Amino acid sequence: MLDYIIVGLGLAGISFCEVLEKEGKTFAVITDESQQASQVAGGLYNPVILKRFTMAWKAKHQLEIAKPFYRGLEEKLGVKLDYELPVLRKFASIEEQNFWFEAADRTNLDYFLSTKIIANTNPVIDAPFGFGEVKYTGRIDTGTLVSSYKNYLQSTGSLLEESLDFDKLSISEESITYKSIVAKNIVFATGYGLKQNPYFEYLPLNGTKGELLIIHAPEFKEKNVIKSSVFTIPMENDHYLVGATYKWKDKTNVPTQESKNELLEKLGTFLKCDFRVVDHVAGIRPTVVDRRPLLGRHPEHKNMYVLNGFGSRGVLIGPYASNQLFGYIQNKTPLDSEMDIQRFTKKYYPN
Repeated sequence: MLDYIIVGLGLAGISFCEVLEKEGKTFAVITDESQQASQVAGGLYNPVILKRFTMAWKAKHQLEIAKPFYRGLEEKLGVKLDYELPVLRKFASIEEQNFWFEAADRTNLDYFLSTKIIANTNPVIDAPFGFGEVKYTGRIDTGTLVSSYKNYLQSTGSLLEESLDFDKLSISEESITYKSIVAKNIVFATGYGLKQNPYFEYLPLNGTKGELLIIHAPEFKEKNVIKSSVFTIPMENDHYLVGATYKWKDKTNVPTQESKNELLEKLGTFLKCDFRVVDHVAGIRPTVVDRRPLLGRHPEHKNMYVLNGFGSRGVLIGPYASNQLFGYIQNKTPLDSEMDIQRFTKKYYPN
């Protein structure tokens, strides 16, 4: 009997696998790659919400956990994942500069926000009011992470590549059985796919569609992340990620011309050089009404758990939330109440 079955291999599933390996637990992973959010994510880790100049939820603590987590994965998988890049927030006015200085005086924010206005020296960027720099930021190459981790699990014989057939899932108090796999526990880390899960479909998970462009811009020559109405993230060979959109009605992974036009229009407000769009991708972010993750135990099945709802900050939240869930299952350590699905169970679970 295994210790765990994990369903899903995005940032949530990978993070939980790593906790289990560290703790010496056995597991199998089931994935059908139907959810694309982790593969097509920008992968930016930035603890500051740059629209409002506020700290993201528990972001400093999450960053302290995430950095060594990804270093360990780089060593384990033999790939480069963590690209440390400053984020430059483009100012639209003197007033925004003043708001930035006010924010930089606040506790926690003072650690991340530089108080020096950076003048624009890039001739193809329109930024007359300069930039504010966010420190200790960067990008995780989530596409490489997911593909490399999949290969790793294949090499260990721990991966079953198929859509989970819920009719073949047998649940008892002592074990979870799926076909020939028997385990003590099952964890669903399926992102927006949770909406098709008969055990957790009651949870108020919303899907927010995000689309990204990859452009080739040889004249751009920018080594920092630029954040304006969209962000640009440097990649290799004069390629840049441009994103992202937020759409609440469309729940498909199909890129749309509407979102492409939106991204190009916003990019054109500050980038003043020729470029070519080389790719256009889309995925559904697993977002929650209160903007907090979904962690916890099923109300009736005591060996069934969920790890979900990371939204657009999965790179930071994944390692933190996975440690929380493991401690809850194995050591009965209480979950952070803001993440615990009990906050929704009384209201939404059909008795």
